[in-house]
Amino acid sequence: MSPSDAAAAPDREPAPQSAPAADAELARTADRALVAAARHSAGRTAAVLGCTLAGAAAALAEPAVLGHALDLLLRGDPAGPAWTLLCAAVIAADVALDAAAARLTVEVDGRSTARLRRLGLARLLGSFPHHAARSAPGETAARLTAHAAEAGKGPAAAAHAVAALLPPAGAAVALLLIDPWTALALLLGLPLLALLLRAFTRDTHTSVARYQQVQLDTAGRLAEAMAGARTIAAAGTAGRERARILSGLPELGTEGRRMWRVYGRTTARSATLMPLLLYAVLAVGGIRLAAGAIGVGELLAVLRYAALAAGVGAVPAALAAVVRSRAAARRTAALLTLPPLGHGRARLPDGGPGTLELRGVHVVRGGSTVLHDISLVIPGGTTAALVGRSGAGKSLLAAVAGRLTDPDRGLVLLDGVPLADLAAEELRRETGYAFDRPALVGDTVAAAIGLGPGPAPAPAAVRAAARAAGADPFVSRLPHGYATRLADTPLSGGEVQRLGLARAFCHAGRLLVLDDATSSLDTVTAREVERALAHEVRPGTRIVVAHRLSSAARADLVVWLDHGRVRAVGTHEELWRSHRGYREVFAAAEPATTPTAPRHPGAKEPSR
Repeated sequence: MSPSDAAAAPDREPAPQSAPAADAELARTADRALVAAARHSAGRTAAVLGCTLAGAAAALAEPAVLGHALDLLLRGDPAGPAWTLLCAAVIAADVALDAAAARLTVEVDGRSTARLRRLGLARLLGSFPHHAARSAPGETAARLTAHAAEAGKGPAAAAHAVAALLPPAGAAVALLLIDPWTALALLLGLPLLALLLRAFTRDTHTSVARYQQVQLDTAGRLAEAMAGARTIAAAGTAGRERARILSGLPELGTEGRRMWRVYGRTTARSATLMPLLLYAVLAVGGIRLAAGAIGVGELLAVLRYAALAAGVGAVPAALAAVVRSRAAARRTAALLTLPPLGHGRARLPDGGPGTLELRGVHVVRGGSTVLHDISLVIPGGTTAALVGRSGAGKSLLAAVAGRLTDPDRGLVLLDGVPLADLAAEELRRETGYAFDRPALVGDTVAAAIGLGPGPAPAPAAVRAAARAAGADPFVSRLPHGYATRLADTPLSGGEVQRLGLARAFCHAGRLLVLDDATSSLDTVTAREVERALAHEVRPGTRIVVAHRLSSAARADLVVWLDHGRVRAVGTHEELWRSHRGYREVFAAAEPATTPTAPRHPGAKEPSR
C-alpha cells in the first residue's frame, strides 16, 4: 500500500453491527473454531467416531446374532455352538469399542481444549491492546479456562451424538426387516419423540448461554475486586464488594435449576414414552408369535431391538453435551473476533535518525473522534514532549506513534517507512516503550528488565539500563540482586516504574516512547533519569507524555494538544511566552526559565 493509499484508507474501527448480526457472526466464528479444533485432532476424532459407530453396529448386530443362535440351539442345529461363540465375540467387541472410544474421547477433549486456548491466546496477544482490554481480566480468564475446556469437548461430543442416533434408527430398520407390524408399533411414537428432542435442544441452548454469561460477569467482578483489594480494605467496603461479586448467584442458581428442569422434564417424558412403546412392541410381538409369523429367536431379537430403540432417550444427554460445547465456544470465540495487529515485511533504512511523521492521523473511539487529522513531523534525534490537559489525547497519540494502535485514517512513518508495513520484529526492536504503570513480566528482576524481542541481553547491558533508570541501587540490595524472583520482591510504585524504564532503556531503538513514565518518581530522581536518557541511552527520537513543567522545559520540542487537536508546536520557551492557554496547562507551576536538557550526539534542531 502506498502512503497516499494508506492516507485515504477508510476508518479501520469496525463498523457497529446489530445484535442479531453480531450474534450470528459470533456463532459462525465459534463453529469454525470447533471445526479447526476437530481438524487439529482429525485422526483421533475420526477414531472416536469410528469406535462409537462400530460399537453401535456391534450393538445392532447383537440381537440378530443372539436370536439366530437361540433358534439354532432350540432346533439342535450343529451350527448352534459356532453362533454362540460369534455372539460372545460381538458382545466382547461392543465392550472393547466402548472402552477405546472413552479413552480416545479424553485425548480429543484435551487436544481440542489446548487448541482453542492457543487460538484464543494468540489472537488476544496479537490484537491491539485497546481491543484486548474491552473484556475484564476475569472474563478473559474464564473464556480461556472453563469455557475453552467445555468447548473442547465439542468434537468428541458431536461424534458421540451421531453414534447415539445409530442404535435407535438401526433398531427401527431391523424391526421392519423382522416384522413390519412390530416396527409400526414403535414408529407411531417417534414423531412425539422428535418434538420432545427439538424442544429440549432449544430450551437447553437458551439456558446454557445465559448461565455461562452470568459466570463471565461474576468472574469479571471478582478480578476487579482482587485488583482493588487495597482500596476496598481502606474504604471498609469488603461486605459490599462481597455482595456485588455474588450478586449474580441467584440468577446463576435460577438458570442452573432451569437447565436441570429442562433435562429432567425431557428425561421424564422420554422415560414415560419409551416404556409404553416397548410394551406396545412386546404386545404386538407376542401376538405375531402366537400367530406363527415369527419364531422365539425372532421375538427375542424384536425385544432387544425395541430396547435399543428405547435408548433414544439417551440422545438428549448427547445433544446437551453438544449444546453446552457450542455455547461455551461462543464465549471463547469472542477472543477470536478481536481484530489482529497485522504486520508487513518492510525494513527500516540503515542508520536512520528516527524521524517520525504523522500525516492526517484521525482516531475514533466509541463513535467519537479522539484525535483530529493530526499532521506532524518530529525530526530524528529530537525529544518531543506531548503536553495538554487530561483527556487531550496525549497517551493515544503516543500509542499511535509507537503503533500500539493504528489510526482509523491517516499514516504514521518512521524514517519514511509506514509503521504498518514494518515487519513485527523490526518494529519492536526499533520502537521502545515505558509506561506510567508498567507490568513486569518474567521470573526474575533481570528477566523483567531484559524482556524484549530477540535474544536476552547480556547481564552487563541489563545492569547498565538499570543504572540509567536509577534502579540499580535498590536492585543491588535485594537478597539475590538481579536474580531475585519478582514474586519475592516487594516493590513501591516508583521502583516498579524505574524497572519499567530500565526495560525500555535496555531495548532502546531509534524511537522511544515514554508515556508519563516518571510520574511516580521524585523530582531529583526524575531529573537524574532525564540526564541518563540524554547521555547513557542509545541516541534516538523520544516521545515524552509530559505532565511536569520540567519535562516540557527540557524537551527539544513541545507538541501542545487540546481536545485531540494540535494547538501549537514549538519550544517550551516559545509557547510559554506566546500562549496563555499553554501556561494554564501548568497552572500549578511557576514560570520556568530552565534551559533545555543537553541533546544527545547527533540531535538536530527542531524545525520551527
